Amino acid sequence: MTNRFEAVIFDWAGTTVDYGCFAPVRAFQEAFKEFGIEPTMAETRKPMGMLKHDHINTMLHMNRIARAWEDEHGAAPTDADVDAVYSHFEPKLLSILDGFADPKPGVVDAVAELRAAGIKIGSTTGYTDKMMEIVVPKAAENGYAPDFWISPDGTNGFGRPYPYMVFKNLEKLGVTDVRKAAKVGDTLSDIREGKNAGVFTIGVTEGSSQMALSEDEFNALSEAEKAKARAAARDAFVNAGADAVIDTMAELPTLLAQLA
Repeated sequence: MTNRFEAVIFDWAGTTVDYGCFAPVRAFQEAFKEFGIEPTMAETRKPMGMLKHDHINTMLHMNRIARAWEDEHGAAPTDADVDAVYSHFEPKLLSILDGFADPKPGVVDAVAELRAAGIKIGSTTGYTDKMMEIVVPKAAENGYAPDFWISPDGTNGFGRPYPYMVFKNLEKLGVTDVRKAAKVGDTLSDIREGKNAGVFTIGVTEGSSQMALSEDEFNALSEAEKAKARAAARDAFVNAGADAVIDTMAELPTLLAQLA
């Protein structure tokens, strides 16, 4: 396989590990419940891919949640409230992360195929360094280890949709031109990050936070329902500016080869 790409930069949860991106969802919902707020699945997932502190801030300023917070606490949410929710969120997430580091189907083989073609493997995340120190070794134990990872801690707290984590990958991996790198992710924040960095940007539908289904839930769907779920995720990625959309990671090496 020969192609124009020197590197592929993957997201983590929902893209390469943690089918459906469930670890953060569970922790966000439990943290908000401690403050008397019950976010819906759609509200919880909408900012997915952002730095987690930014994610909580975004949720707290959603109209329904902000009103519920005011009803519950007697005042509109403040920066201090964002910090308070985060202080509950982080330990919850850290306590469960090692159980959410299994590579998604097709990831290990796709990465091996890309590496065989001389393509370097980078990564960005909405997790912090502390979270990644749990996920990275566990994922490696399970067969997935990129050449480089960085969290927003390495870019002065500027996570997605800022392009800086991608730029750090390009520098570290020695990529000669932004057009010779691809970004692959499962959230709209991933797509925006890639587009803001000027790299070829790809959404992945199955097992994505955007689709919001576990592997068992997805496999239980009829073929027509699966097609509908894929199409809905695909449309969302395209509307966010994705250059291409794949359903599974097994499709990635072929897609990149076709773009040579």
